[in-house]
Amino acid sequence: MSIRKIFNRYFELTFWIVALACLAFTDPAGQSHFSLCPLKLLGITWCPGCGLGHAISYLFRGDVRSSFHAHWLGIPVFLLLFYRIYMLVLNKRYRFTIPRR
Repeated sequence: MSIRKIFNRYFELTFWIVALACLAFTDPAGQSHFSLCPLKLLGITWCPGCGLGHAISYLFRGDVRSSFHAHWLGIPVFLLLFYRIYMLVLNKRYRFTIPRR
């Protein structure tokens, strides 16, 4: 199997796992962390996407109250992402073997 096929096959699964791992290690309360947010780079302090990221980071630390205050959709998005990862792993589990012809 070529690298391109492997990349296309597991891209979404890898993307979500890496994204959640980055949020798990990010300090949501830190003011001087690096950000790729275009709104933050323009000097706008509030961004709905950053609020979701902070909410998920707080959830990884077990701080549900701060998570809800950062963005009220953080908990449902967190659960939805874990469900999506679970479904991707479940679907890929049966495709690890190469079918015989």
